[in-house]
Amino acid sequence: MAQRPSDYRPRSDRPYPGRARPPFDARRPYTQRPPQYQPRPHRETAVDRDSYVEEGEELICGRRPVEEAFAARRDAVRLLIVPERRAALDALAIHATTLRIPVVEVEGGTLTALAGFDGHQGVALVCRPRPAGDVDAILVRAHERGEAPFVLVLDSLEDPQNFGTLLRSAEAAGVHGVIYPTRRSAPLSPAAIKASAGATEHLVLAAVDDLAGTLADLHGDGLRIVGADEEASMAFGDADLRGPLAIVVGSEGRGISGPVRRRLDLVLRIPMRGKIQSLNAGVAGSILLFAAAGQRPGPAPAAGGSKPIEASEPDAKSEPEAAEPELAEPAVAEEELLPGDQ
Repeated sequence: MAQRPSDYRPRSDRPYPGRARPPFDARRPYTQRPPQYQPRPHRETAVDRDSYVEEGEELICGRRPVEEAFAARRDAVRLLIVPERRAALDALAIHATTLRIPVVEVEGGTLTALAGFDGHQGVALVCRPRPAGDVDAILVRAHERGEAPFVLVLDSLEDPQNFGTLLRSAEAAGVHGVIYPTRRSAPLSPAAIKASAGATEHLVLAAVDDLAGTLADLHGDGLRIVGADEEASMAFGDADLRGPLAIVVGSEGRGISGPVRRRLDLVLRIPMRGKIQSLNAGVAGSILLFAAAGQRPGPAPAAGGSKPIEASEPDAKSEPEAAEPELAEPAVAEEELLPGDQ
């Protein structure tokens, strides 16, 4: 057996050059490896955003939000479609072509980088900025509908998914507008718009700098400010939620902040019967919204409108009654004509 030379050194490509192999430790996670075996850093797709979405333009992602944007007649600039999803989105592409909106094909990774999430469903609509809403516009919309003002107030939500979920529930419950702070809140991002399923196109969205001051102004306009707290004495099912109302939903971690809590007129509790003693902010807010919607009157009929179709259809019992005068009229007419003929 040949002896190793005196200047022998271990090869540099061995995992532990120049030192002994460390002893096996069963407590060390398997994923913990030496630095040279760390995974490669994730490289994001380099995208020239200005070539697809210019400064100030809004990106609406998802099939349903894009449909609602078309229905709301948003000022669209271009429609972005992933070629692999073109067959499923052919109706949207044809509609955009009919409206003379350019249809641009982009890669899926490019659209994901533009939207900031991967739930875009292969389609996005680039629109001009939406008109800015304010609190007065919310009250005006309620007056135009002939309804008591119904407002949703979001106190510093952090999750875009919860933001969009509450917008969707608010529109379904008949809310006239949503108020949220400009700072320390989840932005109206493409992910939030996708989660709202297009509800953003049918709501007045008002971003305010002073949320507590805005609630004071709403209270002066006759609205009651209602919030939820797990330690409240009254359950939401026992509360009177009729009339002008503003429902406040707190953030996911801290709940309703102190300045906003001091503006509340009524604090309600959602009873919990299971072992889980807390609800997601989107779920808790939706429960309060539909509890209030159930106590509000239905939408008023349009002015000058005709009777419902059911009322205009003839009933089986009313047919003989309606037929008797028709048979009697010719007889009366004949009796009236007899003296004139003589």
